[in-house]
Amino acid sequence: MKITILCVGKIKETFYRDAAAEYTKRLSRYCKLEIVEVADEKTPEDAGVATVRVILEKEGERLKKHLKDDAFVCALAIDGKQMDSVEFAAKMEAIGMGGGSHIIFLIGGSLGLCDDLRKRADLNLSFSAMTFPHQLMRVILLEQIYRSYRIIHHEPYHK
Repeated sequence: MKITILCVGKIKETFYRDAAAEYTKRLSRYCKLEIVEVADEKTPEDAGVATVRVILEKEGERLKKHLKDDAFVCALAIDGKQMDSVEFAAKMEAIGMGGGSHIIFLIGGSLGLCDDLRKRADLNLSFSAMTFPHQLMRVILLEQIYRSYRIIHHEPYHK
């Protein structure tokens, strides 16, 4: 299976980059992983609703250029469906068993994702009702994808 993590912005902190690199290495035995970063927009401190909408649309247009029609698209959204790790693994396995060979995960910038992308997604997924930095979210997502493959293959790791 091919997995693409399509995200807004680059990881700036070394410790997040190191963690992402570790999970990328671990995942190489299970899938073809691609991480695509698009530029983020500067958000003014006093950004109003109209400014936020423009920023989300600009970032969304950059993300849309990388979407593939035949891919299963999963948008990370705070108000999306929550699942535990076993359910997430079952979902990933079901996508593959259903003939899906490409999953694209969308991670928005600090303001999230535009409505168009959330509507386009086959699944809106929430990891928590809490807000996480989008850089950390990439690491959390990579870890959960790795955990899913370990569960699917009945390998030790998941507790």
